[in-house]
Amino acid sequence: MTGRARAAVLPGPHEPVEVRELPLPDPGPGEILLRTEASEVCGTDVHLRDGRLAGVPYPIIPGHVSVGRVAAANRVDRDGVGARIREGDLVTFFDVHATCHACYQCLVARQPTRCPERRVYGITYSAEDGLLGGWSDHILLRRGVLTLAAPDELSVDDLIGGGCGLFTGFSAVDRARLRLADSVVVQGVGPVGLSAIAFARAAGAGEILAVGEPAARRKLALDLGADETLPLEGATGDDRAARVRERTGGRGADLVIEASGNPRAVPEGFSMVRDGGRYVIVGHYTDAGEIPLNPHTQINRKHVEVLGQWGSEFHHWTRALDVLVRHRNRIRFAPVIGQRYRLEEANEALDDVAALRVTKAVITP
Repeated sequence: MTGRARAAVLPGPHEPVEVRELPLPDPGPGEILLRTEASEVCGTDVHLRDGRLAGVPYPIIPGHVSVGRVAAANRVDRDGVGARIREGDLVTFFDVHATCHACYQCLVARQPTRCPERRVYGITYSAEDGLLGGWSDHILLRRGVLTLAAPDELSVDDLIGGGCGLFTGFSAVDRARLRLADSVVVQGVGPVGLSAIAFARAAGAGEILAVGEPAARRKLALDLGADETLPLEGATGDDRAARVRERTGGRGADLVIEASGNPRAVPEGFSMVRDGGRYVIVGHYTDAGEIPLNPHTQINRKHVEVLGQWGSEFHHWTRALDVLVRHRNRIRFAPVIGQRYRLEEANEALDDVAALRVTKAVITP
């Protein structure tokens, strides 16, 4: 395939994104070339701009969760679960690539998110490696990248409105082993928190309370299944913890999911979880700082189970899409999209996400 592709490239930390032309490749054996329909702007992309992730091979093409149409495929006619895909079909793909399936983490610990060979589109590939990020008019899917044909019942906006938060939130609920009628607090009403709320409701949670700002995001939380939202402004952590106890018979929540990425949320989360409850921390994908912690009063005496969740796995993607299809009349992520941006507007998109002016920003090349 001859021609050039246009991509929004982040040259380095604290540098503005710039649009560049790159070679448009012919897919090799086992590879797929997508024509990009939409790619999300995630909080992680803001962290990439701000230099908060180590080992990033700048310059990069950001955009780790994307949706596109098959432009060309070389000896690939099935997606990751065996469904047929053809030229023109709408697909998404699992952004984690090159997991080795041969190391201790993959084979013994069975936690491939910690595989040392793990690579991620839009994060750990350089722009010099090719079109391996979503902020481009085409994306090259290397051999072994797992794709999923978009279900007929879901639109581009249904998929990209959730973005990576869709699957990360699902993985947090999965990790939590939520039981029917469990009371739940979700700290954070960004894409990850909204997804956790939606999937907790679908999984049969009882009372769901959401904590966060701004007010527009709290409204989305109610739309996606929260029973009540607790603001950060005009109230203290003690006020919010007291309200949680009031809604849960004085005990505290069975399950708290931290999806804010703010270290100050963690001590507050411990004050909200009941004795013997579970606390899942999923929001700290990057190092946002330290907090004081008393292991006796906050963990040991309360007999609390604390679980970390790092990213997601392919089975989270397949199952999350299945749930979206089955509950598509109630779980709607398209309204989470706040604004669409052209490649030339990528810097504006990053600024808007950082300032919480939009909940989900989408690049549409």
